[in-house]
Amino acid sequence: MAAAAPCALPSLHTVFHGRDGLLAAVFERYGPVVDVEALAAAPPERLEDMVRGVQRAVVHAFAREPRVVPAIFADLLARPQGPGTRLLREAMPRVFSGISALLRPELAAGRVRPLPMPVLIQLIIGPPVVHMMTRPALEAALGEGLPPVEESLDHFAAAFLRAAAPGGAG
Repeated sequence: MAAAAPCALPSLHTVFHGRDGLLAAVFERYGPVVDVEALAAAPPERLEDMVRGVQRAVVHAFAREPRVVPAIFADLLARPQGPGTRLLREAMPRVFSGISALLRPELAAGRVRPLPMPVLIQLIIGPPVVHMMTRPALEAALGEGLPPVEESLDHFAAAFLRAAAPGGAG
């Protein structure tokens, strides 16, 4: 980032109030925060489209270059008290707030079971997060047997709808 901004790393730390501030700015740029907030600002009419939109935001965050989100999750898993944990502690409330804003009308209309909000959010983002974290290893192991990402998203969205929608729509 310092090279792209033609300045020294200590200067970036000063501008962003330290290393954690810089990491937060990088995560905001390359993570799912902006995409989820944009989706919440103009929500799709159909529950299925909202679920796919949230899941697509997660997948794009994992696939976006530079691969910041996978690096943050690697740090989170390797060092539970490290900067990845601190960063997610700061950023996840915004992601959860955006997804909550999308889910509240669905809950109010009875299109989603009245499960605790954190559980609903984990049901939406959990499968694509795990999929994208393990996909590089699975591609090497399974090759052609691994469905394309978009097909996997279709399965994850349908699974969410079966789990969370009354009557198991999807």
